[in-house]
Amino acid sequence: MQNLKTVILHNREIAPGYYRMAILAPGYPQTAKAGQFVMLRVQLQAQPLLRRPFGIFKTGTLPPECSGMPPREFVELVYKVVGSGTELMATLQRGDQVELLGPLGEGFVATEDENPILVGGGIGLVPLFKLAEDLCRQGRKVRLLMGGRTRDDILGITEFERLGVETYVSTDDGSLGEEGLVTAVLERKLAKYPGAQVYACGPTPMLNAVHAICATHSTPLQVSLEALMACGVGACLGCVVPGKEHREDEPDYLCTCRQGPVFDAELLQWPESGGAA
Repeated sequence: MQNLKTVILHNREIAPGYYRMAILAPGYPQTAKAGQFVMLRVQLQAQPLLRRPFGIFKTGTLPPECSGMPPREFVELVYKVVGSGTELMATLQRGDQVELLGPLGEGFVATEDENPILVGGGIGLVPLFKLAEDLCRQGRKVRLLMGGRTRDDILGITEFERLGVETYVSTDDGSLGEEGLVTAVLERKLAKYPGAQVYACGPTPMLNAVHAICATHSTPLQVSLEALMACGVGACLGCVVPGKEHREDEPDYLCTCRQGPVFDAELLQWPESGGAA
């Protein structure tokens, strides 16, 4: 983990309300793992912000801009404008200063299964890209189920396909791919590919349904939780979730930023309705 005062390399709108930001980040290509995140602080004197958590989409290295200069290592984030903080982020340009704390948290643990299935909804697709990179690099056949309300919520499909990932798209309104929920696609794929391992990230209702489906099929599941965080290092305990053994008289809380954001689903408490608490 390092705290960097650094600069933006680019910040572009890639779909209505969605932006992609590359930040100069020496060391990240070597240290960042799939599923980890960063805490970002925008350096604005008029309105300083608390750090905000963002999943790592990708890392990489750009050639030097000038002869004799070192290559530029970067981390790339994809975010959705949902409030005042991300509205300010959307106004930033190349060369603007930010503060970056990370890489943070526990990421995905790739298992030896032959049928990895990735399930992502909306901005939940972000941490799955590095996981797909890792799995494809190992020569694995990766299937990605992408879901969203509309076609604008389907992010990075071209880049996933360039990796060799087999993609399946579903949208609530049928504007891209098949009409319906991504969980309906998951039901079919688990029936077709027994012995799969599922990795999922997305809004809580989606994870609720994914867990219920995987439990029915006795399919192991890792989930990346989306949680509000103030510190990102386990100090504030503002991002805790109930663990499997949690009871009112015997609390068992897990800290999303330190023990997650990726968890084995069996470590979390899931209500009888099939959703995460």
